[in-house]
Amino acid sequence: MTQLNELSAREVVSMIAAREASAEEVTKACLDHIEKREKDVLAFQFLDPELALNQARALDLSPSAGILHGLPLGVKDIIETIDMPTGWGSEIYEGRMTGRDAACVALCRAAGAVMLGKTVTSEFACYSPGKTRNPHDIGRTPGASSMGSAAGVADFMFPVGFGSQTASSIIRPAAHCGTVGYKVTTGTFSLDGVMELCNSLDTLGFLTREIGDVALMRAALLGDSAEMQVRDESDSPRIALVRTKHWPEAEAITREVVESAAKKLSDAGAIVEEPELPEGFDGLTEAHETIMPYEALRGRAFEIRNHREGLTDVFRAFAEEAQAISFGEYVAAQDLAIRCRKGVDDLFDRYDLFLTPSAVGEAIELGGLTGNPMFSRLWTLLHVPLISLPVASGPQGLPIGIQLVGRHGADNKLLADAQWVRDRLA
Repeated sequence: MTQLNELSAREVVSMIAAREASAEEVTKACLDHIEKREKDVLAFQFLDPELALNQARALDLSPSAGILHGLPLGVKDIIETIDMPTGWGSEIYEGRMTGRDAACVALCRAAGAVMLGKTVTSEFACYSPGKTRNPHDIGRTPGASSMGSAAGVADFMFPVGFGSQTASSIIRPAAHCGTVGYKVTTGTFSLDGVMELCNSLDTLGFLTREIGDVALMRAALLGDSAEMQVRDESDSPRIALVRTKHWPEAEAITREVVESAAKKLSDAGAIVEEPELPEGFDGLTEAHETIMPYEALRGRAFEIRNHREGLTDVFRAFAEEAQAISFGEYVAAQDLAIRCRKGVDDLFDRYDLFLTPSAVGEAIELGGLTGNPMFSRLWTLLHVPLISLPVASGPQGLPIGIQLVGRHGADNKLLADAQWVRDRLA
């Protein structure tokens, strides 16, 4: 029998609406599971079970608040919460109460969600690893900065976790933990109350177990329809297989999984081609590697200037390297990104979605950084919507994902196409 903590977000809100379960029962099921597993997974930066239960009890005593009524959420610790500390993954801000909710949290509360707790992020959502472990193998990393949300969803601690992405911080943890990971078209969700690292790259998104739960969360934040679009079965998608110049750096299992997915989708009726990419495309990873440190050095200027001793060695080294990047180099990188956004958009006149790797391979062992973000950097820079789907396991028995890329602003279409893909790769 499926336990309440194992349900999808849609199943949770449906059961609560039908009075087949209460918000308190669902929240308690999540907390009971967390109590068993948190000592190994370490997904939470802050967790107060009584605070979470009190939110759920209040919802049970009130009329339905909205489409997320009773749904427990994990909130990445760069996102402000009025009743929980927001520490940005930094010892500088450990235990800090900001006295407000971020816009995304306020909107979810208005829709009836329970803020279960704050999930672990790396320092300033950057490179220095957090304490979270991969629930499939606690000796391995869960991935990049949305690690706590990805691990918590994968381990059935909660149905949905907030993530953010500046390079690959949603897509890679999703791939390593075996969840769905969704990065919205850049600029779609309000970032009020979300820590800034890089103003032109930072984006919100979600870690879930089901694609349909992404549509539900989008509805809460945007007032969009909670119902997913469904792809016309008579209209098979046109898919561009995009290996990128990093293809040789992917592990053999990753190349095998992506190529196998392409073949299965072709056999299922999709038109799969490998198009020529726009001029300048091969320079996008390097452009991102210029823009991200340049903006991060300025976005976190206060801490770098006034709290240097509170920074990790990793972030200090990152900031020092960033000082060598000139404004002219930054402008040139942004100019390339602007040109390539137009070129990629033109490709979507011919294709419905792109298929590409989510990560280099299986999650690496703990003890260093969390892996390489190369397969998502360029897409994040292009501001397009992304979704990672768990489709296979590698030789270590760890999840391998594929990344699907949609047209700028066509997020709902990407979700429909992603469901078509997932159904045929199941």
